[in-house]
Amino acid sequence: MAIKAILFGSIGTIVETSNIQRNCFNSAFKISGLKWYWSKKLYQSMLKKSGGEKRVKKFSLEKKTLVDAKKIRNLKTLIFNNYLKKNKLKPRDGVINVIKYCKKNKIKIGFVTSTTKNNIDAVFISLNKYLKKSDFDYIGHNKIIKKFNNKTDIYLHCLKKLKLSNKDCLAIEDTEISFKYAKKAKLRCVAFPGDYHRSGKYKDSFIKVKRLNSKIFADL
Repeated sequence: MAIKAILFGSIGTIVETSNIQRNCFNSAFKISGLKWYWSKKLYQSMLKKSGGEKRVKKFSLEKKTLVDAKKIRNLKTLIFNNYLKKNKLKPRDGVINVIKYCKKNKIKIGFVTSTTKNNIDAVFISLNKYLKKSDFDYIGHNKIIKKFNNKTDIYLHCLKKLKLSNKDCLAIEDTEISFKYAKKAKLRCVAFPGDYHRSGKYKDSFIKVKRLNSKIFADL
């Protein structure tokens, strides 16, 4: 069966931002008067579970320090957005190749992210030399996912909006957490791990790659 849609599962499938986000957390801690520092190794371990606010709260309990986790998370998001708006980033390897392939072959493109609209806007500002919102037939965001139980449901929301079945689509995911949500939606899934997620197992993935290539989809 020919693929009718490619679904990018998060910001990390399009552009590598994990290290940037870690640095933004550390900046937020410093501004907040906290002597905290999240190393790459520590942050990698934290990414096994989703939610920046939850990570801050858990860390504060370990440090026995009372903080406003939501306020710190919001500060980090502000720093992150400002960074993206001022710095031009490049898409991950092969992303543009796949986008062009989809457009040429009339394959729909989804961006099934659960991040905020502000984050999404900042990402496209940073990538405006390469990508635009108009390149996508569907873009999710956190306000949608809050109406549902988990990211599996945002995939189902995407399929409904695109008027396609799970058999028509192929998801691309960069983390084990999002990968599991895509599999629960009964989607075939390409594992495209980011720098902080390469040790993931991605069990039952259609294929695991370091670089996207349209040939992956052309052979389906």
